[in-house]
Amino acid sequence: MTHTITRFIDTTYQLAECPTWDDRLNRLLWADIQGRSIQSMDWASREITTWQFDNEVGSFGLTDDDRLIVSVWDKIVLFDPESGACEVLAEVQADEPRTRLNDGKVGPDGAFWVGTMDTSSPREPIAGLYRVDGSGDVAEIRDELQCSNGLAWTPDGTYMYHSDTSPGWIEYYGFDPETGALGSKMLYAQQTNDTGRPDGAAVDTEGNYWSAGVSAGVLNCFAPDGNLLAAIKLPVDKPTMPCFCGPDLDHLIVTSIKQPADPTAVEPDTLSGGLFLVEGHGKTGLKTYRFRTAKS
Repeated sequence: MTHTITRFIDTTYQLAECPTWDDRLNRLLWADIQGRSIQSMDWASREITTWQFDNEVGSFGLTDDDRLIVSVWDKIVLFDPESGACEVLAEVQADEPRTRLNDGKVGPDGAFWVGTMDTSSPREPIAGLYRVDGSGDVAEIRDELQCSNGLAWTPDGTYMYHSDTSPGWIEYYGFDPETGALGSKMLYAQQTNDTGRPDGAAVDTEGNYWSAGVSAGVLNCFAPDGNLLAAIKLPVDKPTMPCFCGPDLDHLIVTSIKQPADPTAVEPDTLSGGLFLVEGHGKTGLKTYRFRTAKS
């Protein structure tokens, strides 16, 4: 299969993450983590709107009342794009100054699943994975992580994927889509620096797991049984997350990290930090879940 990869928009970000499709408002959203903002692009007009926050935005999700649930360093907030109102729902690892909230997604159960990461180098296993519900209750799901990542669910919602970028493993759990209860944990794939340690992820309608290989400049596509189907080489060294988007969920967008300029290079890297459109994959994505607020 031949893939065509093009720059999707001209803007460059230091760290673009969490691309998310909003089917109600026909827009693509993504986080500019170090810019402390969420970007929203109207699909028809390509007009971009920016919402600023008071700290780094690790991830976010859609809600049932058209707000956004946003992880802002160590806080989970409900943000209203129309009014700008921001309500703190919960805090996560607020007593650990070395960690911040990282990859997060709303699950089939209507809760926000979000992990933390050690911001120091080398990373240590001081981070975790958490489940936040509409009442603001926070449940610790997993501890002793270094950089929680890779959250996604199978098409029927009965399995959840999760990864830790630093050691490179991808695991999956049995999952109850009604309650969020987890079953047994199993190893799905083990990645290395050369094959692409796992960053953000997405699942298509056939159950394939698409993982941004942040250490190898690739987008890895795994079959439901964990076998590698394709390793798509990208024009940047550090992709961060794929997302199926567009009205038919057949556009595949990948975000990336901007690399420092190499003074020995003939030309500076002008592509990393951009959003890229991957064509020729022939797959479609899944509808984005929405967070169930307390009043729903």
